[in-house]
Amino acid sequence: MQSEYLHLLLVPALTHALPLAALGLLLAIVFRSPAASRLALALILISGAMVWPAVHYGEASYDQVKSMIYAGGVDWLNVHRWRAAHYAWVFYVAAGCALFALLLPLKWPRCRQPLTLLTLVAALGASAAGSYIAYPGGRVRHKELRHGPPSATERHSAQKACDPPP
Repeated sequence: MQSEYLHLLLVPALTHALPLAALGLLLAIVFRSPAASRLALALILISGAMVWPAVHYGEASYDQVKSMIYAGGVDWLNVHRWRAAHYAWVFYVAAGCALFALLLPLKWPRCRQPLTLLTLVAALGASAAGSYIAYPGGRVRHKELRHGPPSATERHSAQKACDPPP
């Protein structure tokens, strides 16, 4: 399977599954359900870890996608690439918090609630970062979603980051 299709198959884990898992964790906290909390934490861990293959396959498909799109989409592609490269760490933080929230309470039960709350905040932050990264990604191939080019500041920083070194 081509890398651009694998990238498109993995992205919903970051943009859809992670926010739903965060919502599930919030509900588990509200209803004080340890089983639901563990399930939501496991989903956050898996969804957050999906950023690695999504970024990997996105980078692998950059040249192929760039050759398929019109000039207006190239700017959006570069902004999407720049945002993914600079904000992927947020997903790793959410996955790491979920891992700690699953494992550390086995030894120290009193840390369950603070770690669960920390994971909820990290998952919400990763959900926001996923939306921020996906916004220009949706405009790469879909002209109907574009209402002009990316801002000059974003274009400049993304172009500078995407240019090969001299």
